[in-house]
Amino acid sequence: MFEFAALSYGLLASIILSAAQRNRKLARPHPPLLLYMGYVLCGLSGGLALALGYLALTIAGFA
Repeated sequence: MFEFAALSYGLLASIILSAAQRNRKLARPHPPLLLYMGYVLCGLSGGLALALGYLALTIAGFA
């Protein structure tokens, strides 16, 4: 299950970042769906970082 989630996350990040880079090179505006998915990816990354940080603190005995 973890492998599927990691592969899906990596594929989504790769597609979004490459599309954003191509649009920036061509000086075109980003489509709304690309912006939305970028914000979802950013929120998912931040939430996962907070959750893993809390888990690490809990295991270490600081929380």
